[in-house]
Amino acid sequence: MTDCLSITVKRLSPSATFAMAQRSSELVAQGIDVVNLSVGEPDFETPSNINEAAHAAITNNFTKYSAVSGYASLKEAILGKLSRENGLEYNISEIVISNGAKQSICNAVLSLVNPGDEVIIQSPYWVSYPQMVLMANGKPVFIETTQEDNFKITSEKLEATITEKTKLIILNTPSNPTGAVYLANELESLAKVILKHENLFVISDEIYEHINYVGKHCSIASISGMKDRTVVVNGVSKAYAMTGWRIGYIAAPKWMASACNMLQGQYTSGPCSISQKAAEEALLGSQDCVEQMRLAFQKRRNLIVGLVSEIPGIEVMSPDGAFYLFPKCSFYFGKRYGSWTIKSSTDLAMYLLEEGHVATVAGDAFGAPDYLRLSYATSEERIIEAAKRLKESLNKLR
Repeated sequence: MTDCLSITVKRLSPSATFAMAQRSSELVAQGIDVVNLSVGEPDFETPSNINEAAHAAITNNFTKYSAVSGYASLKEAILGKLSRENGLEYNISEIVISNGAKQSICNAVLSLVNPGDEVIIQSPYWVSYPQMVLMANGKPVFIETTQEDNFKITSEKLEATITEKTKLIILNTPSNPTGAVYLANELESLAKVILKHENLFVISDEIYEHINYVGKHCSIASISGMKDRTVVVNGVSKAYAMTGWRIGYIAAPKWMASACNMLQGQYTSGPCSISQKAAEEALLGSQDCVEQMRLAFQKRRNLIVGLVSEIPGIEVMSPDGAFYLFPKCSFYFGKRYGSWTIKSSTDLAMYLLEEGHVATVAGDAFGAPDYLRLSYATSEERIIEAAKRLKESLNKLR
């Protein structure tokens, strides 16, 4: 009956990260100890003050529908965060709260992109960006980056890629999967190009904002002239270990926020009421947990970079943000062990899972076939064990 499916669904690809997580779960169910470096989810518990706020919300019967775009009280907390941390001033009508930052991005893509519109996406990219563009019947256009250019696009590359069909640029800093962080001067250079092109917009995915090892985060919306061209996307999942609470948001010009609100009203309505009250506490309460987790991630970053750098044939660039290592692994393509022949990063990721019992994600999924993504959002003990298994498994390949 698959012939009955829509063209839109047929164009989509399954999420490689969740596919790897599923296979890992199957092995674990068989009693196999798998070190999971595949899923981008902090291993920390949600801070207790946030949990307590959720309990209080239940006790106080915050159990009805909220407005489609979310509670006004959470919007006020978001406005305060944007002003305090990013130097961005919005009003309440310019905020839309959604069921995770993923929905926030998708809302913006579907609200902006018409069939045939081109959307520029930096490669390597988060797996869902091109899929969302395809859902809108747009055309993903990729700008390739490598370790040599620190996985960042330049203004020259951007200018050369823009055509009269370009409607949107999706920017992610800090980046999943590379950990690259754009500095203020680099964003200013990109902004000069963008502002030369009328009706060209940016979705700025800043969900990893607080997991930054090189200084203060800069939003492209804070650069002169860019606020009216930018949809800022953020949420509470990564900074506060609240992935399952599913709260993301946009800050955008009113016309854009209104469009996202209208769209969301037709297919999910407002996000979970209890989660919104928890997110409110996350933004208004003590921020000590954010820095504590950032420091822990930085320590893990240093650990995994050191360990993986010792593996022959693996090229490592130390990431400046997020919690992913994105090493080049093409040295192992063409090598064999037993019945295995490694032809791609997908083959290598599956080999490492089945033989070494370490779950990674192939770079193929991110538009970077020479690489693997390793999430270090796990304990130091598990990172050490993973590196040991990776080295042993890779050493078998000849």
